[in-house]
Amino acid sequence: MTTTTQGRLVLLGINHNTAPIEVRERLAIPAERLADATLTLLHQPGIREGLILSTCNRVELLTLQDDAEATLPQTKIDLLRFLHEYFAVSPHDIQPHLYEFREREAVRHLFRVASSLDSMVVGEPQILGQVKEAYTIARDAGAVSTHLEALLQRTFTVAKKIRTETQIGSSSVSIASVAVDLATKIFGSLYGKTVLLVGAGKMSELAARHLIQKGASSILVTNRTQSRAEKIAENFSSLTVHTEAIPFEALYEQADRADIVITSTGAPQKIFGRSHGQHFLHRRRNRPMFFIDIAVPRDVDPRMNEVEGCFVYDIDDLQQVAAANLADRSREAAAAETIVSREVDKYHERLQSRDAVPAIKALQQQAEQLRMAELARSQSKLADLTPQQREAVEALTRSLTAKLLHPQLAALRESTRPKTSE
Repeated sequence: MTTTTQGRLVLLGINHNTAPIEVRERLAIPAERLADATLTLLHQPGIREGLILSTCNRVELLTLQDDAEATLPQTKIDLLRFLHEYFAVSPHDIQPHLYEFREREAVRHLFRVASSLDSMVVGEPQILGQVKEAYTIARDAGAVSTHLEALLQRTFTVAKKIRTETQIGSSSVSIASVAVDLATKIFGSLYGKTVLLVGAGKMSELAARHLIQKGASSILVTNRTQSRAEKIAENFSSLTVHTEAIPFEALYEQADRADIVITSTGAPQKIFGRSHGQHFLHRRRNRPMFFIDIAVPRDVDPRMNEVEGCFVYDIDDLQQVAAANLADRSREAAAAETIVSREVDKYHERLQSRDAVPAIKALQQQAEQLRMAELARSQSKLADLTPQQREAVEALTRSLTAKLLHPQLAALRESTRPKTSE
């Protein structure tokens, strides 16, 4: 494994491929707690820099660690202890779902994540914004400096390059759009249906946009911050679309008006339980009601499915719909993977060349000191030289020093280049 003078890069995480939602929701970090979690991570033994990415589909710890600390399996144990202590979750519940990447493979994974190649919906545009948000929080907290700063800036460049040079994001896809596709398949048509958006974040706005495109004509919005709900309702209101902001405290009295509830809050506890479903169905005279829960942690108790007439779909249920999008995008994804591989190589070449710089400078400095010392020792013998002759001697000694150094400097640069595996 190649390491740099800057420390060792270690990434530990879980995602939708390795852990079901009941595990992921126990490790989810709300945006308002991300800075605190990042600082707590930074205070773990041997960690110089760190960043936490927490989305509905993944929680990942990207760390730069001291060489002495970053030994296997100690790193994994330390980071596992952080997860256990911060989230009060048993290591035995987390460990089977964890993956770990180091150095080059950590860089590759980060590039793939930011480029949406590792997303549930390949090509979705939200993940890059989420990585940037995690970077901003970590940087403001003082957890990102020289090494991770350079890596993350390169990550953003690679993600943009993939968006520009491939068609991976040609038809905008997101978890919200997949949720709306599911609603359409359930009902056949959304015309005449009433939709309730619970939570007024970006995901809700995306869902509202897709719902209107699919023909929904009545959208209700509720949020703990009433002004956010009113803003979304106002933004989507038109001659053909009726929108209404509902006070959050009136949620349980008003929710039965909706045929479809799309919920994406950051609430730590379930918002809708089994008894709510029974109450809604009674008031709807047993007309079916569909809940699409795209929140992590989940907003809807899965036991609501036991209520006849209530149908609940969580984010893992969207995986099947997402798979169809993946098939359509496989060619573009392959092109994007090629770009990632090329960019990983370039990044490591630059990184390793940079690692040679201190040694090269030290060698040049030492040679220059020797050259100056020898000239000083010969000062008496050179006393009668004219200024032009002195200049010629100066140039000659510099040239000889450079020629003598050349083989060592070339060997140093070569030694830091990545070796191609056969």
